[in-house]
Formats: sequence, C-alpha cells, structure tokens
Amino acid sequence: MSAKFTVNNKAHLTTKVSLFMANYSREMRMGVDLRRKGKIEKVAEFAERMRKVQEEVGVVLVRAQEEMKR
Repeated sequence: MSAKFTVNNKAHLTTKVSLFMANYSREMRMGVDLRRKGKIEKVAEFAERMRKVQEEVGVVLVRAQEEMKR
C-alpha cells in the first residue's frame, strides 16, 4: 500500500501533477480527520473543478506527444 500511495501522490514530470490530482482534482489525504468542519463542496463545483484539471492535463499531454514525435 505504501508504494501505491507514493506512485499516486508523486507529481509526474510531464503533467506537473500527481495521478491522484489528475483523476480526482484534489490531493490525496493520508487519513481521516473527523473533527474537520469545512464547507462541503457542491457536486456542480466539484465537476467543474475536475473538468478544468483534466483539460489542463490533456493539453500538457498533447504537447508532450508532439515533442516526442520530433
């Protein structure tokens, strides 16, 4: 489990974000803080944030593909 956490939480050289961030648009947490009382994000806000992160990652990956072709 430790290796999987490390791989998913490490920023990729090309995208500059972790795999977890690219997939879920947030940083991976190591545990649960039950005392945390914060704003609960609306589904629409979460979906928009996810769309933006995935769009940014897509642009970077296309750019990397073009560089590799050269």
